[in-house]
Amino acid sequence: MKGFLKNILWPTDFSREAQEALLYADVFAKTFGARITALHVSPDLSLALYEDSPVIQQEIIRQREASKKSAKTKLQSIGQKRGISFQKIVVTEGSAAKKIIEMAEKERADLIVMGKRGQSLLEKILIGSVANHVLRHAPVPVLMTKKRRQKFEVKKILVPTDFVKNEDVERDYAWKLAKGFNASLTLLYVLELYGHDVRMVDKMFPVVLEKFKKRAKKERKDVAVSEEMTRAINAAIGIEDYARTHHYDLIVMATCASPLGRFFLGSTTEKVITSTDLPVFAIPPKFC
Repeated sequence: MKGFLKNILWPTDFSREAQEALLYADVFAKTFGARITALHVSPDLSLALYEDSPVIQQEIIRQREASKKSAKTKLQSIGQKRGISFQKIVVTEGSAAKKIIEMAEKERADLIVMGKRGQSLLEKILIGSVANHVLRHAPVPVLMTKKRRQKFEVKKILVPTDFVKNEDVERDYAWKLAKGFNASLTLLYVLELYGHDVRMVDKMFPVVLEKFKKRAKKERKDVAVSEEMTRAINAAIGIEDYARTHHYDLIVMATCASPLGRFFLGSTTEKVITSTDLPVFAIPPKFC
C-alpha cells in the first residue's frame, strides 16, 4: 500500500538495539515505498559553564565538530553496509528525546522506529527513558522494536480491543498495515478478573467486523479479520501471552490513558512493550 508511509525517522545511539531497529525500518520502508531519515543526537556540552575560559570553549567546539563529523561518517557507513540510501542524515545535539520529537515534526515523519531499551540497568528492566518519553509525546506512531530472533516479516497482526471509541484509530492503522503486508488481523479482547460481561463482548465483535467488511468492499481489498477472547489477570499480561503463544508478528496498540494514570502506572501499551519480544506499533496519546 504505497503512500501510507512516506518518511520514516530512525534515531540511533549506535547501540546494537538501534542497529536492529534499522532493519525493521528498512522492511517498513520497502513495503510502503517510504524513505528513511537517520538521526543521531549527541549530548549537549554547554559553553555557558566555561564562559570565563575561552581556551576550554574552543576545545569543546572542536570536539563537537569532530564528534558530529564522526557520527555522520558512521551513519553513511551503516547505510552502505545495509544497502540503505538514507533520504537525509541529521547529526545534532541536545536532549535525545526532545530532538527526536522535533525532528519528526520538522521532517514530517509518518513513523518513528526505535529500540525500546536504553543502556542503564534500570532502563534494561523497563522501557528506556528516551523511548518512554518519545512514546508519550511523539506526533506520529512509534514502532518499538527489540532484538530479532529471525527474519522479520508480517503475516499476523494482533489488535487488542476493549471497544472504546478511540479504537477506530488503531483499527485504521492496523487495516493499512495489513493491506501493505498482506497480513491477517486478529481483534483480541482480554477478559480480566473483574472485566466486562462476556455477553457484551459477543455483541460488540460483530459490530466491529461489519465495519471491516464494509471497508473491504469499498476499497476492493479484502483482509482476513478474526476475533478472539482470552482470560488473564490483566490486559497487558493477556495480550503478551496470547501474542507469544499464537506466534504473532506485530502488535498494534494506542497509548491511551489519563496523564495521571500514565505517570503512576503506565498505559497498557507501555506494559506490553516492556514485556513482549514482538515489535509494537504504538499510536501516541495525541491520537486518542
